[in-house]
Amino acid sequence: MKTSRFSLAVIGMLVLCQCELPEYPLFSARREMVRRPLLVLPAFASQSPLYVWHGNGRPGPLSVNIDLSQQKAYLFKNGQSVGWTYVATGRSGYATPTGTFRIMEKIANKRSNKYGMIVDSRGNVVNSNATAGVSRVPPGGQFVGARMPYWMRITGYGVGMHAGPIPRPGSPASHGCIRLPASMAETIFQHADVGTRVTIMQ
Repeated sequence: MKTSRFSLAVIGMLVLCQCELPEYPLFSARREMVRRPLLVLPAFASQSPLYVWHGNGRPGPLSVNIDLSQQKAYLFKNGQSVGWTYVATGRSGYATPTGTFRIMEKIANKRSNKYGMIVDSRGNVVNSNATAGVSRVPPGGQFVGARMPYWMRITGYGVGMHAGPIPRPGSPASHGCIRLPASMAETIFQHADVGTRVTIMQ
């Protein structure tokens, strides 16, 4: 009987301890460590972050300055720096335009109507680097546009910012659009309204 009472007392103490555990200052302190700039490393790199963002909660409209020579975009709110990111702009033969633009359109789930892949009647990819209207489509096959998540159009002829691979940070890689790391594309998409200024310089 005494053994049973002792066991019940021990179990009761453990339950109470578990209930009280989240109240300890140690756990409260851990919950508050969330205000540092976000750092993400590129694949196969350990020195340089792929982007930095600390604009959450900062007031004012966003503006974006893209430096083609550095392959970086610099982000501002009310003239104050809120982050930067590597980009991948137009490679040789597919120049990204320079000048000052405005975001004209935003589409979260966009597919290119110009670049993509060709699949056969069974859905197998037969050309992974296809151009619509140029690349041959086999009988029963079709052109499938490349995914361009978080699309933000800046020209009337198909140039915009969107999520896409940055295979070699610091080097151009696109067909003329401004590719962004996926998480950063989503962040900019959330903070940039239609009309947001985008300046592209050489």
